[in-house]
Amino acid sequence: MTKAQKNISGKNKMKKHLFFIYILLIFNPMNAISIENKIEFKVNNEIITSIDIIKELNFLAALNPKILELDKNQIFEISKNSIIKEKIKTLEILKFKNKIMIDDNYLSKLVRESYMKINLNSENEFLDYLSKYNLELKDFKKKITIEALWNQLIFYKFKSKVNIDIDKIKNEVVNNKNNKVTLFNLSEIIFNIDQNQTLEKKIEQIKNDIDLNGFENAALIHSISDTGSTGGKLGWINQNSINQKLNEKIKNLNVGDFTMPIVIPGGFLIIKLEDVKEQDKEINLEEEIQKLAALKTNQQLNQFSTIYYNKIKKDIKIEKL
Repeated sequence: MTKAQKNISGKNKMKKHLFFIYILLIFNPMNAISIENKIEFKVNNEIITSIDIIKELNFLAALNPKILELDKNQIFEISKNSIIKEKIKTLEILKFKNKIMIDDNYLSKLVRESYMKINLNSENEFLDYLSKYNLELKDFKKKITIEALWNQLIFYKFKSKVNIDIDKIKNEVVNNKNNKVTLFNLSEIIFNIDQNQTLEKKIEQIKNDIDLNGFENAALIHSISDTGSTGGKLGWINQNSINQKLNEKIKNLNVGDFTMPIVIPGGFLIIKLEDVKEQDKEINLEEEIQKLAALKTNQQLNQFSTIYYNKIKKDIKIEKL
């Protein structure tokens, strides 16, 4: 066996070993005490161990159990990339630690929103749920704190660049003032391509994974958006809050279909129409204007987030050990 073959074999054995450890942690947490913790990566001077990757998988599985349906090598890659992304964000957050912060009340609100998304009614129910994935509430809070601080960092850096035309929004609300509103239930995959990869090849790869694993799992594998960890789910969105070009593409979809990749700042976007419905509404013009302005602000900040992350990642040294 050549040296290169030995290296490949060693990497494959490590992936299998990590996946086996993960199974032990999920289904028999007491075995965790016997696990050898090895350094897997360095992100600048921050180390990532095998246990870090396993804990990340537990967290991702708690957010979206469908990840466990994937091939073990895909699961490893998703967990690895997710923890690397978190380390990169944390390094950047530390540079602005005197500028951004979140309080306990806001953190409690985020926890409550998290367990309500998975149809749980209390924190006690959520604690039981997390324990199934070998997680404690403090672990979960640490994770969502990093993401909340990142969002605050993006707002701090880019709030002056957000371009919201209130007069245009007012006209949109007034022109669409009727007794019913159309809502789209959407999911997304946001991706970019490596230097040694063509767009056509990447699209083919994503389509194959959608066919094989479903859109939700393909988002887990490929999406660079923060929604990727939850299968790309955007939820119900008022069609009036979507820009005209994208709106037309979505309206031409049947439920269950998805768009061809759309060029956006920082990469490419694929949108899936999960469902569509109309609902009655009572119009409060001022409230509708504020909601639409907030939504458009978040959309722009999300684009800035993707662009900024890709920019800072280029200056980060990631080493496989």
